[in-house]
Amino acid sequence: MLITGGNKRLKMAMPVSVLRLPKGPDPNSRGFDPKSPRFIALCRTSIPCSDADAEQLPREQHARSVLRESFLRCLLAMANKKIQFQMHERVNVEATFRASDIDVLNFQVSDLHTPIGVQKEALIRCQDVISFTFDA
Repeated sequence: MLITGGNKRLKMAMPVSVLRLPKGPDPNSRGFDPKSPRFIALCRTSIPCSDADAEQLPREQHARSVLRESFLRCLLAMANKKIQFQMHERVNVEATFRASDIDVLNFQVSDLHTPIGVQKEALIRCQDVISFTFDA
């Protein structure tokens, strides 16, 4: 897997693994019932176009796909690296990034250094993260 950043090309030894958290109530563990309030709140199937103009929709879809691809490449580049997370209430933590769940609602990290101690393994909820940085 190659990632291009500017004029540099990075070779990724191992892609980021994906966790499916939590397992849903259906017998195949495919996720939550699509009619449940949790599924509706967290897993919307589409994002409405900001403008009703039919010409605007393809441009927005293209922009979304470019942003999504950039974010996924960022996740790949983060694998097994020290990440600094800036969280709400001016809390800064550092951890080794391991994986993201399939909906990118949680990050699985190791050696989480917090103001009150170190946690060997942890999940960080993405909605608690304002930003994150890492050295490429």
